[in-house]
Amino acid sequence: MGPVLAGVLQLLALVVALGLAHRPLGDHMARVYSSDRHWRVEKWIYRAVGADPGTQMRWPAYLRGVLAFSAVGVLFLYLLQRLQGVLPGSLGFSAIDPDQAFNTAASFVTNTNWQSYYGEQSMGHVVQTAGLAVQNFVSAAVGIAVAVALVRGFARSRTGELGNFWADMVRGVTRVLLPGAFLAAIVLVACGALQNFSGIHEVGQFLGGSQQWNGGAVASQEAIKELGTNGGGYFNANSAHPFENPTPFTNLFEIFLMLVVPFSLTRTFGVMVGSVKQGYAILATMATIWLGFTALMMWTEFAHHGPALDLAGGAYEGKEVRFGVGSSSIFAVSTTLTSTGAVDSFHSSFTGLGGGITMLGMMLGEIAPGGTGSGLYGMLIMAVIAVFIAGLMVGRTPEYLGKKIGTREIKLAACYLLVTPALVLVLTSVALALPTPAHSMTNSGAHGFSEILYAYTSGANNNGSAFAGLNANTEWFNTTIGLAMLFGRFLPMVFVLALAGSLAEQNPIPVTAGTLRTEKPLFTGLLVGAILIITGLTYFPALALGPLAEGLAS
Repeated sequence: MGPVLAGVLQLLALVVALGLAHRPLGDHMARVYSSDRHWRVEKWIYRAVGADPGTQMRWPAYLRGVLAFSAVGVLFLYLLQRLQGVLPGSLGFSAIDPDQAFNTAASFVTNTNWQSYYGEQSMGHVVQTAGLAVQNFVSAAVGIAVAVALVRGFARSRTGELGNFWADMVRGVTRVLLPGAFLAAIVLVACGALQNFSGIHEVGQFLGGSQQWNGGAVASQEAIKELGTNGGGYFNANSAHPFENPTPFTNLFEIFLMLVVPFSLTRTFGVMVGSVKQGYAILATMATIWLGFTALMMWTEFAHHGPALDLAGGAYEGKEVRFGVGSSSIFAVSTTLTSTGAVDSFHSSFTGLGGGITMLGMMLGEIAPGGTGSGLYGMLIMAVIAVFIAGLMVGRTPEYLGKKIGTREIKLAACYLLVTPALVLVLTSVALALPTPAHSMTNSGAHGFSEILYAYTSGANNNGSAFAGLNANTEWFNTTIGLAMLFGRFLPMVFVLALAGSLAEQNPIPVTAGTLRTEKPLFTGLLVGAILIITGLTYFPALALGPLAEGLAS
């Protein structure tokens, strides 16, 4: 079997698996976030944090819950790293430096999981399990909670109430993420992933020396790392490491994990707003972009430019021979079109155009299908923009799901769209203008520019993957990327929740002959076009200086 055919068959198997999981998981999440019952363990958690799950919150209260919970998470994880040297189970590792501890705390609380450290050489068992793994669960649950609040904004009328943040967050952990991660961890352990709390071992003799490896609760963290679209690996090589990702099957399984919740949330959206066809329209938009990017990535990486690539059968530099070009291409597209950031190959070694595709996936806002929750609310914001554009074309007041898209709503949607590009482009230009950050670049020219552009794109979009050619463990990059992650996560949430509150207060608008049918293929095409055009107009100059220039020169 040729490598191209193998890649296509893996893609088809992945599509079938996602299709089988879409309806049951989507319906389950709709029941979870619509239920009035609370499990006993959930009641214990509410008592511990002093929350009343029955209290309905308007958007400012919901936002205060999100920000307060996340701020406590940043502080706790920062202190845990700073005190690592005196904690049990530290494996002899010392405390993390202040700037790196801030960066890592911001990274895991924002669901970014950017890592400027070597996991196996820096973090002990306590920090990995009580700190990083816990944030993998709760940061993903926060994203789903905000998405559900926006869905309620569309579904409810004549009220500003969006539900209860504490109930939504806790249910997301106990009823969705924990059961899913438990089952996924069993699969990974059965396939050879590591799961223990052993110390550091010297392994074999290599060229007169030895290698040291430490164990850890790898499979359990790997499961929620992918299911929660987190991405932070136990080891520096991330999902290219055989302890995290042992076989071609586990590689495909991990891709499935990072996609299944975001794609299934479109079903949840359709059920909660009372029209599954609306959910299918959003799903079709996400799937069109994801499949298009995957096909384009496989074409660029299998294209033979030069005798070395021709003999190899594709661009194998930086890719695991266990997985090959096809599977690595699917993984790279999936991890950058979601907010996962895990890698099973090194994106800096992709072809010039291939590296550009990974960047463009993040620049779209990671909405195809996006992160757990963040992908859905990002796509719904784009749907609001699309119906506004359609309304301008026909001279009619735009509306979506029976809600009027007026001046307030479109301003909030526009602010959401502008925050992340502003962070990426401003910070990239400042870093290139100053002398010190440029010293971290491994390469010069277009590829060096791409390294810095990729870093800030990954941070501000809460992705976390790296181009693997930039030394980001400096005070400048730890601090600025940390700030980009925090602002890129929570400023958009402000506008999402404000929009949800505005929509929930409206009276429903009856459907008329002039209403845009947003469940039809025509709207799906309009939405895909709006996403690509807006992103292209925003980022094309930067992409032209980096990956496009490199790709055209190769």
